[in-house]
Amino acid sequence: MPSALIAIDVEGHADQQPLRAPVDDEPGEEEAGGAPRRHVFHPSQGRDRAPRCATRKPHATTGPPVARNPLHDVAIVGAYHTRQARVLEGVREIDLILDTARGALAAAGLGWDQVDGLNLRGARSRLHSREAAHLFGGLPRWTGLGLGIEGVLEAAGAIATGQCHTVLIADAQAGEYVDRAATSPWTRPSSEFVECFGLYTAAEFALCAKRHMHLYGTRPESLAHVAATIRNHGALHPEAVHYGRQVTPGDVLASRLVAEPFHLLDCAINSEGGAGLVLTHASRVRDLDVTPVYLLGGALERLGMAYVAAPVWDHCGQVGRWAAEQAFAACGLSPADVDVCEFYDPFSFELIRQFEAYGFCGEGEGGDFVLGDRIEIGGEFPLVTCGGLMSFSHAGTAQLLQKVIHSVHQLQGRVPDALKVPGASVAMTSNGGSGALFTDVLLLGLDRA
Repeated sequence: MPSALIAIDVEGHADQQPLRAPVDDEPGEEEAGGAPRRHVFHPSQGRDRAPRCATRKPHATTGPPVARNPLHDVAIVGAYHTRQARVLEGVREIDLILDTARGALAAAGLGWDQVDGLNLRGARSRLHSREAAHLFGGLPRWTGLGLGIEGVLEAAGAIATGQCHTVLIADAQAGEYVDRAATSPWTRPSSEFVECFGLYTAAEFALCAKRHMHLYGTRPESLAHVAATIRNHGALHPEAVHYGRQVTPGDVLASRLVAEPFHLLDCAINSEGGAGLVLTHASRVRDLDVTPVYLLGGALERLGMAYVAAPVWDHCGQVGRWAAEQAFAACGLSPADVDVCEFYDPFSFELIRQFEAYGFCGEGEGGDFVLGDRIEIGGEFPLVTCGGLMSFSHAGTAQLLQKVIHSVHQLQGRVPDALKVPGASVAMTSNGGSGALFTDVLLLGLDRA
């Protein structure tokens, strides 16, 4: 967020009327698709660590008081995802978008007339926010363009600066992936500099993984452990596309190679579905019968255009470090204060890289850091507790929002009992990755910073 926003007085908003809340199939070929203090990992830590306490742990801040940040005046009050499936037979994307929007508003206890900001889009229909504003009656509305965390921070900035008070964000995808003989269309860049070499998404992320393995001795077993853990979390979520599909690290290593070192089960799935959020000013939360989840900090980190050249580790290997530092600095927290890690999981190695980039462990230590039960439910840093892109769903760009939605649901306790993180009050989520040359980071909490 631009630094100029820090000095803005956001306590008062013009024209704020009180809000009143009304009392499948096996994996297929297409699957390949002042700095804050750091919690540094040491080999002596790990399997013998005491389980997480069942009560909320205190998040004590150290150092000077945290400066006022406009993000702290914004809360997420509605989070919803539609039914997710490998293919939603007979479902039109526009209907899926409407379902998503209605579900997010219902989760917040709001009606259409209580929203003055929109960011609605569809992957195949190419619906955009200004068109959506017209479809919803042409009332004066702020409209946004950002995807996923980018869209959340964009909407939060609009709310914090008084451009609107309540924003509905919705994204959906259905019917875009029909050529099942090829990888999904969003993994096949059309750039003349990469298309001729077949440099699709899996290969780009694989280059980063191989370099890390060469530099630090990271083993395929660490990647397989990450993939199996995430997939097994999804196997426990009844709404996941791969519900009930338990796998072992051995299963991951035995699945066919896609782009070395990635096997099929190291990679995200492909699916269809929608995802939506409602954000509002913190002053309006008292009028809603919901458990609000507050924005604590966030930042976007971009290294240039994605998918136009092969990624180079020295350039992109630590992407997200700066964004994480900004997010932690905004609220005075550190990696040790994070209860839930809903990190972006397009490929297994990306989770290892993110733990290092965000300061949870030292550079090159991620492969050992993730072993044992550290990243499982009840472990020190539960990872992708819903099953993520590998098991829950990967519905085009809607899955960028799903990372935020699952963070909100986890903090609100709206997840299956087997997946609940006891006492969770702070969640960290992300979008992007090294192969994409960008990483967006967001910190969320039950307590307002």
